[in-house]
Amino acid sequence: MGEDPTPGSPSRKRIESGEDAVSQEGLLIEYAATVSTDPVYEAKARVLNHAIQEIGMGWYQWQLFIVVGFGWANDNLWPIVTSLILTPIANEFKPSYPPVLSLAQNIGLLAGAMFWGFGCDIFGRKLAFNLTLAVTAVFGLIAASSPSFSAICIFSALWSFGVGGNLPVDSAVFLEFLPGSHQYLLTVLSIDWAIAQVIATLIAWPLLGNLTCQTDQDCSRDANKGWRYFILVMGGISLVEFIVRFIFFTVYESPKYLMGKGRDDQAVKVVHEVARRNGKISTLTIEDLKACEPSGARQQTNTGAALKRKLEKLDLSHVRALFATRKLAFSTGLIMIIWALIGLGYPLYNNFLPYLQALRGVKFGDGSTHVTYRDSLVVAAVGIPGALLGGYLVELPRLGRKGTLSLATLMTGGFLYGSTSALTSGALLGWNCGFNFAGNIMYSVLYAYTPEIFPTKDRGTGNALTATSNRVFGIMAPVIAMFANLRTAVPVYISGALFLLAGLLVAALPFESQGKASL
Repeated sequence: MGEDPTPGSPSRKRIESGEDAVSQEGLLIEYAATVSTDPVYEAKARVLNHAIQEIGMGWYQWQLFIVVGFGWANDNLWPIVTSLILTPIANEFKPSYPPVLSLAQNIGLLAGAMFWGFGCDIFGRKLAFNLTLAVTAVFGLIAASSPSFSAICIFSALWSFGVGGNLPVDSAVFLEFLPGSHQYLLTVLSIDWAIAQVIATLIAWPLLGNLTCQTDQDCSRDANKGWRYFILVMGGISLVEFIVRFIFFTVYESPKYLMGKGRDDQAVKVVHEVARRNGKISTLTIEDLKACEPSGARQQTNTGAALKRKLEKLDLSHVRALFATRKLAFSTGLIMIIWALIGLGYPLYNNFLPYLQALRGVKFGDGSTHVTYRDSLVVAAVGIPGALLGGYLVELPRLGRKGTLSLATLMTGGFLYGSTSALTSGALLGWNCGFNFAGNIMYSVLYAYTPEIFPTKDRGTGNALTATSNRVFGIMAPVIAMFANLRTAVPVYISGALFLLAGLLVAALPFESQGKASL
């Protein structure tokens, strides 16, 4: 594995020609640093990476960029759906603990991330890539007929099970076809998050604003059908996205997955097909992959081996590597805490925002559902420039990743505290717009900065640790909301304090990744 690439292979040619986005020195360091129970797989994976880089960015990847965006959009769309329907559902079913709906959603998201994240290495990226949207669409459509609060909670968990797989599966599919020179596009995909929020609230305004109960008094099913129509439309959108992916776009199985199953010939065929779609010719041959199998060495191709490679990311040796030095241990521990604080603070407020707006709007004399969802649309719209601004600010020399992330996180907490001082609905709307604007800057930077501060060979483990911290604490948010009572400002104060603490901790992070190659 530490030897030079095979003569004549794409990796060899590109290193010699200087066309690789990664320097020869960096590549050899990566070779030496990577430890795997299946070195043949690792060697073949690098050959495939170099073949994709040789093809370059083309028509196939740009089409994939669009359909992968469906997954990013759904990852934010459906939690927003849960947030928007909470008020009319609480009015109709009068549950003792309305936040249970959000709790069910977060449990489904965690279960989905774990199942699809591991499953796509066992039954294939292509199948999981399509099924996540299908599961979301089917259970979203069925949920519209929910006869009780318990039923809608169950369906929320089930559609979230599909949603939870979008990011781990879609990012794997996209990255495995993406040249290293264009991996920044993974960050650009965050714009789909903000757009999804706008689409959801734009549709919610007429349906939930005009076809739901104004209060929780005498709220019958016939007078409260707006939230059911809304879920039908959202489920329909996910169904259309599934149809586009499944029928109108040909997604090829990942070459790495095929190679991992011992189907090297099919992996090579896919690479050549992608090259053809891009108007290029690939020099990859089956011999390039076979050359990675030295005498006496065999690649592990069974399902157990695939799962073992996945579990390597959670292997204690990789965890220990992230805490190998005092500085690295401090950085890893701190970024996990930051993800946990944000994972608790963001849903604690954002998931209940329309509900809080309605409750506080009543006090201001304009808590109608029409005003609530109109304001939600305005709040969602300001998130789009926030996501774009984040991409610009991280490149400013005096701000960088750390400065932008710290400032945006502090601003998010500050806007939350400011919202408690609102004496009119207009003032509350202004503070909430500031919250979403700053929050979108924060998330756009956080998703880019986090993987950059982990060493390459341990990046999967680092991402898994931070994602787990975020999801687990996300489950705690609705539990706290139940006991803190959403009718008071207590959840807002808690959420604001969590953001302010996270912002201060960001400033203490020891690494600034701006202008530096990933470790």
